[in-house]
Amino acid sequence: MLIGYTRPYYEDSNCENQLNLLKNSKCEIIITEEHSSPKKRIQLKNMINDLQIGDVIIVANLFALADSTRHLVELLEEIESKGSYLHSLTEQIDTRKKNSYSFLTIAQHLVAFQSNVISEKTKMGLNEAKQKGNIAGRPRKPDENVQRAIDMYQSKKYTLSDIKNETGISKSTLYRYLEN
Repeated sequence: MLIGYTRPYYEDSNCENQLNLLKNSKCEIIITEEHSSPKKRIQLKNMINDLQIGDVIIVANLFALADSTRHLVELLEEIESKGSYLHSLTEQIDTRKKNSYSFLTIAQHLVAFQSNVISEKTKMGLNEAKQKGNIAGRPRKPDENVQRAIDMYQSKKYTLSDIKNETGISKSTLYRYLEN
């Protein structure tokens, strides 16, 4: 079965452009999501759950189907596991056509690449900040304040609330220092 899928988004809020593209694809059914929110895409979930072997989901573009690269990979895995296919008209991607790499494999590589780029940039930024003398994370509490909180706690004359009010050291911070 050829199944068209549309959902509203900013540049096509009434799905008119998507429907125009799907018009010539001989879809036996067109499913339209009621809203653009990435959450609660009930029609998408139902469509994926009801897929049969050989079914083809046809979308105007990949963005109509997925909200992120990772989401796209998850959907492709589900579609493939059901023996079904995806055809995106704008990107001219048809998973029925077997190339040396499947589109799912390419998308998985893109997700890994994207994750690695973000990780590397984060590490570089942290290293540069460290070189400039900036330390990542919360600033440490002054040592004399911590020692005062420990002394108050060990004297057993003060409640945790009293210690926090006088020193600014929270219960979790105090316990972390006591464990060391």
